[in-house]
Amino acid sequence: MKRHQDLEPRPRPGSRHLEFKPLHSQSSSSLLHLFSVSSHGSSISAIPLPHHALKPQHIQFSTSFSNSSLSHLFLFGFWDFWGVEGWGRSGEGEGVEEREMAASAGAGVTGGGGAGTGAGSTTRKFKLQRENELRVEVGMDSSLKLQLVSGTAEIFGTELPPMFWMTFPAAHKFAVFTWHGCTIELDGVSEVAYVADETPMVSYVNVHAVLERRRRRAKESLSSSDAPNSQRLEGNFFAGPRCIVVGPTDCGKSCLVRMLLGWAAREGWKPTYADLDIGQGSITIPGTVSATPVEMPIHPIEGVPLDLPLVYFYGHTTPSVNLDLYKVLVKELARTLDIQSASNPEVQAAGMVINTMGWVDGVGYELLLHAIETLRADVVLVLGQEKLYSMLQEVLKARPGVDIVKLHKSGGVVNRNSKYRQRTRVQKTKEYFYGLSNDLSPHSSVANFSDLQVYRIGGGPQAPRSALPIGAEPTADPTRVVPVGFSRDLLHVVLAVSFAQDPEHLLSSNVAGFIYINEIDMQRKKVTYMAPCPGPLPSQLLLAGSLAWTE
Repeated sequence: MKRHQDLEPRPRPGSRHLEFKPLHSQSSSSLLHLFSVSSHGSSISAIPLPHHALKPQHIQFSTSFSNSSLSHLFLFGFWDFWGVEGWGRSGEGEGVEEREMAASAGAGVTGGGGAGTGAGSTTRKFKLQRENELRVEVGMDSSLKLQLVSGTAEIFGTELPPMFWMTFPAAHKFAVFTWHGCTIELDGVSEVAYVADETPMVSYVNVHAVLERRRRRAKESLSSSDAPNSQRLEGNFFAGPRCIVVGPTDCGKSCLVRMLLGWAAREGWKPTYADLDIGQGSITIPGTVSATPVEMPIHPIEGVPLDLPLVYFYGHTTPSVNLDLYKVLVKELARTLDIQSASNPEVQAAGMVINTMGWVDGVGYELLLHAIETLRADVVLVLGQEKLYSMLQEVLKARPGVDIVKLHKSGGVVNRNSKYRQRTRVQKTKEYFYGLSNDLSPHSSVANFSDLQVYRIGGGPQAPRSALPIGAEPTADPTRVVPVGFSRDLLHVVLAVSFAQDPEHLLSSNVAGFIYINEIDMQRKKVTYMAPCPGPLPSQLLLAGSLAWTE
């Protein structure tokens, strides 16, 4: 078994980056079409972009072409034209499923990954026409293998390698999309596997085209401007797009975010991914607000490739536990990201893609507006709810430079019940300590109670009774740092290791990683904890919330 190399939130096994540090230690075929417009605007025709159109060298955004009959060329949705609704078109023809039975041992197809089908196993081939999508839900008790046999395809913006078996774990849900047709082979048990010819992918990639244009415009402005960095943060002119994806639960927000990040990375950008969804946690464990730069497409199985993550510990999976604390952490995240981007023009130009929670009513709507304002989002993508789109239009119409775009959710979005969500949270925590494939071995350590200090944010009295008017009762201070003594209540609790050097800075400091309390000896006053790596902790200051996990 491999040992962890550091304590900080780390990439999953097999990802590009083997270790990372916090941002702030203190606190194949064408993907699009060009549309040619005649000089009089009387006709429009579609022209396929070259192979691997999402690579920067193939999209020059130029209007000068040798063909004199093409007086104007533009990428669909290119000039900040947000008319993405209604432009999605279905593929031509239905997907064809072919079923094969391996007749003898060793029969079947073996891809570059070394996986194949054994005797008596069932493989299925799906032939997808252009702009078709294969939607798959892996069974709850077994894994599923997939390979691209022919053509080109992608999973949430990440291209699939040809003839290479990929193994998807149990309960995994994903969709394989092709722009110009492909053949996909599955090996294993799936609860659902079908081909759909109606998807919103064209509208999604149009959004990417607009964001790409803004990134290029920002890069040109930053490279040619003599304005100081402090001025570059004040207006949209000197910064790339800050795109926030909003919508109710189970509308496809996370999938769209992955597509936009993956497409941007394939263009050569390194956008910042900010995850405000404390309920699921796509960067690290649930109960955190976090951000990380993304410089490569997101792996379909391993998830977000991490580099220099910035993680703040909220400690709960719902913001209703402590609304004020959630707002404070979002502010701290935004402040640190602004500091980092101020000294890096490339980061400014690449912009940001922000994922949000699915709570969009009442207090959840208030938190959504707070996130838009705090992170200074200038592109708001609304998925799957007319009411939310209308409300945001009304509230944000007074803010100049903010575009609100309504998008349809994919028909392949799966509704997840509370049991499934809880299982996902448990799995994310387990992955942090043991890795995606249980190939990591965490380290167990024993410490005296006096060696560690545990704190909780919120719940302490705001002021003593003597300082209050007669008859007034003290109220809880949601942002007060309160010490927590060791007791059996901390057993099986996940604690965050803060970078703070004193308790006063716990609220504004990000965290180095997490430990798990697996034994408390009250008589000997010793605690046994599990950490990703051996050695002393970066800090003695620990943060507790309501996150618990039974190994």
